[in-house]
Amino acid sequence: MKIDNYRLTDFLPTTKKELELRGWDEVDVILFSGDAYVDHPSFGAAVIGRTLEAAGYRVAIVPQPDWHGDFRDFKKLGRPRLFFGISPGCMDSMVNKYTAARRLRSEDAYSPDGRHDLRPEYPTIVYTKILKQLYPDVPVVLGGIEASLRRVTHYDYWQDRLRPSILCDSGADLIIYGMGEKPIVELARQLSEKLKVKSEEFLCKQSEQVRAAAAIPAANGTPGGNSSLFTLHSSLKNIPQTVYLTSHFTPLSTDIVLHSHEECLSDKRAQAENFRHVEEQSNMMHASRIVQAVGNNFVVVNPPYPPMTTEELDASFDLPYTRQPHLKYKGKRIPAYEMIKHSVNIHRGCFGGCAFCTISAHQGKFITCRSKESILKEVKQVIQMPDFKGYLSDLGGPSANMYGMHGRNLNACEKCRRPSCIHPQICPNLDTNHSKLLDIYRAVDALPGIKKSFIGSGVRYDLLLYHSKDDAANQAAREYTRELITRHVSGRLKVAPEHTSDRVLRLMRKPSFQQFFDFKRIFDRICREEHLNQQIIPYFISSHPGCHEEDMAQLADITRKLGFKLEQVQDFTPTPMTVSTETWYTGYDPYTLEPVFSAKTPREKEAQRQYFFWYKDNHHADHRTDRHSEAPRQEKRGRHRRH
Repeated sequence: MKIDNYRLTDFLPTTKKELELRGWDEVDVILFSGDAYVDHPSFGAAVIGRTLEAAGYRVAIVPQPDWHGDFRDFKKLGRPRLFFGISPGCMDSMVNKYTAARRLRSEDAYSPDGRHDLRPEYPTIVYTKILKQLYPDVPVVLGGIEASLRRVTHYDYWQDRLRPSILCDSGADLIIYGMGEKPIVELARQLSEKLKVKSEEFLCKQSEQVRAAAAIPAANGTPGGNSSLFTLHSSLKNIPQTVYLTSHFTPLSTDIVLHSHEECLSDKRAQAENFRHVEEQSNMMHASRIVQAVGNNFVVVNPPYPPMTTEELDASFDLPYTRQPHLKYKGKRIPAYEMIKHSVNIHRGCFGGCAFCTISAHQGKFITCRSKESILKEVKQVIQMPDFKGYLSDLGGPSANMYGMHGRNLNACEKCRRPSCIHPQICPNLDTNHSKLLDIYRAVDALPGIKKSFIGSGVRYDLLLYHSKDDAANQAAREYTRELITRHVSGRLKVAPEHTSDRVLRLMRKPSFQQFFDFKRIFDRICREEHLNQQIIPYFISSHPGCHEEDMAQLADITRKLGFKLEQVQDFTPTPMTVSTETWYTGYDPYTLEPVFSAKTPREKEAQRQYFFWYKDNHHADHRTDRHSEAPRQEKRGRHRRH
């Protein structure tokens, strides 16, 4: 079967028929995904599937299985030889489904035609429970953002309570947190080796008749079934970047032992103290193992792998993705895919450490860059797409202008505990030279078929304004700023000052609003010089910890004087494993343990949010005299932050 130059066999198999087309009677790993299956390096399930495939394993994927009724989608491919993997989606399922006001979003961006009914809440838990009911002896391995950020005790905003590690709630065997290419291959290798040893032992102990009988179920797994592989897993417990639950554990002197889950339930300060350790270790080059007691068990978080090398990252992006949704979605729109299909990601990691963001907790703060050759190769693939008109929608990453940046003295980086390299000040050890990024932009723009490459990812203007002791870096920043504004803006440059109050911005780990003024002056000057009719579009957040109504009144006053009618705004949404969430829930700054106010009730949050919309007909002109106006709720506008 062939549609639009692709065959079913160009994708990872999703059905029994597709297994038969490949001549497979079994698979090594079956992945269950909460997202539609898009075979593209921006979609986690595709990345993990292609990574395992490249390592020599047979992989199938079941996208958005029906979790109602007879569970036929969970049974249709049978039992995998090694394990089930669960990737609930590119976004946290609850952030994807609900607004900060706990209202249903207008669409599910990762489902065909934006449908809301194709994934459950907390698919990690729902899918695992079904698989454990059907195949209790097959290991279930969790991955993706939902499990990664719930690896220890965490606050759940939608249930308004602390929850233990998602291993406890789901019954899964293992979590792979962060970007999972390395640990997933190592896990598959070790499980495959253990199955080989177990099969050999089994065969040695049996008679010829028993061996003949045992060969019957072998197509569905190992002879005699997959009988509790994880009872063999003493070495599996040592795989970096994994989390497991055990009833017997003796911490080492080098381990970090957190307050127990039960202590956190009774003492919010203990939860705040825990988080500092979790965040610091997530952003260290050489992290410690983390241990937390939960009832009679222990959650053990192994340190992560070192950051990937450029060669390793290139290998991940260079896998044979079709860059297309699976053929089953022909004629249907997948909103998230439409947004990124003509974009290229050029690096991994973010050292911004914004208090409300989960990128560093998932990807780490150390930047790994793709090579120019790998980037150009992918851009050329985009150029060949039938609907490409010459315009790249984004040539960026978690932050657009961190490509090529790293510490000058790597020995200092190896000892560093700072969660951010640029807050409260830019680290003097950080090489902020934009030259490598300029080289990428110019090489891409020189390709035949490229009319313009836009930068859709967020730009850190504090990096552009920074004056280092390196004159070459300062000159490159000036060149980058001009080139960005004159060649890579589609009329509106989106930046994220987030607030105008410096006190709130310090809690957000964002630079002073004075830097936004400075950058806007540069932007306006360059636009005048180049006769460009372009705008800056700022993002702002209301109800962030530490923000009072007076701060929002100040924000409304300042932005009104600047001539902004704000559209790109959001109410703070507490999501697992961020400093802001822990501060919001506990009432303490995890680093200072000082009390911090947060607007929590719907009335308090709406009272802050309404200041964004001073230009609406139903708002008073002067918010400073309208402190408790009961204005109607406004629908959220602007992008969803990626969690």
